[in-house]
Amino acid sequence: MLILNVSLGARSYPIHIGPALLDMPLGSFVGRQVAIVTNDVVAPLYLERLTRPLKQAGILVTEIILPDGESHKNWESLNVIYDRLLAERCDRTTPIIALGGGVVGDLAGFAAATYQRGVPFIQVPTTLLAQVDSSVGGKTGINHPRGKNMVGAFWQPRLVLADTDTLNTLPDRELSAGLAEVIKYGLIRDLPFLEWLEAHMDQLMARDSAALSYAIERSCINKAEVVAGDELETAPQGGRALLNLGHTFGHAIETGMGYGVWLHGEAVAAGILMAVELSRRLGWLAAADVERVQRLLVRAGLPVRGPALGAAQYLDLMGHDKKVIAGRLRLVLLKRLGEAVTWADAPQAEIRAAIEACCE
Repeated sequence: MLILNVSLGARSYPIHIGPALLDMPLGSFVGRQVAIVTNDVVAPLYLERLTRPLKQAGILVTEIILPDGESHKNWESLNVIYDRLLAERCDRTTPIIALGGGVVGDLAGFAAATYQRGVPFIQVPTTLLAQVDSSVGGKTGINHPRGKNMVGAFWQPRLVLADTDTLNTLPDRELSAGLAEVIKYGLIRDLPFLEWLEAHMDQLMARDSAALSYAIERSCINKAEVVAGDELETAPQGGRALLNLGHTFGHAIETGMGYGVWLHGEAVAAGILMAVELSRRLGWLAAADVERVQRLLVRAGLPVRGPALGAAQYLDLMGHDKKVIAGRLRLVLLKRLGEAVTWADAPQAEIRAAIEACCE
């Protein structure tokens, strides 16, 4: 087992990465009662295993099982959580544990941030995407019909348990979706990691345990460093916003197509290529760089062409992005491979051209 630390002063917490972590005792993090939020896909696989030692220790466990999928990341699911917490008389000391992927983690985290003005929160991510990205950093929230993740809060977990054994049951499509976020770290700030990914993508796709563990570790190290320097994404340039490479384009895909039609990582992959193409049009990258990124995404089983929504709809949906400040859209682009910047001065004609070049 590897233990990393997210350094946030009084809100610091450990990330445990390794096999068989679902069996890890949680006594020091849990009192007399705990609520576990999961979904109807993960629950049959891992819920009993997580709850068994808690129940054996005499802890009262409330199990909240939601429908699976991005389309359920909404107010209705959030109210299901609130209703159960109230019905079971959960108080301000009752931790909420998220057992599942990014949707479960975001929903449970937002519930933890807002129930009785905040209760303890623990992340137990079971997808690659959640283990390398959404479980770390404290972003929680739900989707709105007009935009993804537009309602939420920053609420740091007390602990993250990334049990790598759970990846054995992950569908191939979900594994690829997680690799989009892994590739992102190499592109924005870690060129040696990008080169490692190019050399080891076949092992990752074959689910080699050593390769996956290293990719998770390196991704979490990168994210922890960024979050520690800009927890609330308030840095005027760079900072935590750089973690959103491809996300402004990708969120437009998810919203425009309907939540759940494209997996988040799939939309991010197509969005990354749009950002890379725009970076080329601004003179920062060469055509060979764009081709290099595209090859790696394809090897990871990811789409590199966005849906044909039309550039006008992309731009309209991107106008709701959280990085829009004073009416100006700030995009995360690449000055070079391994070095990202936030940029608000890209001509709209070039943004439109990059979108059109990377769509079906």
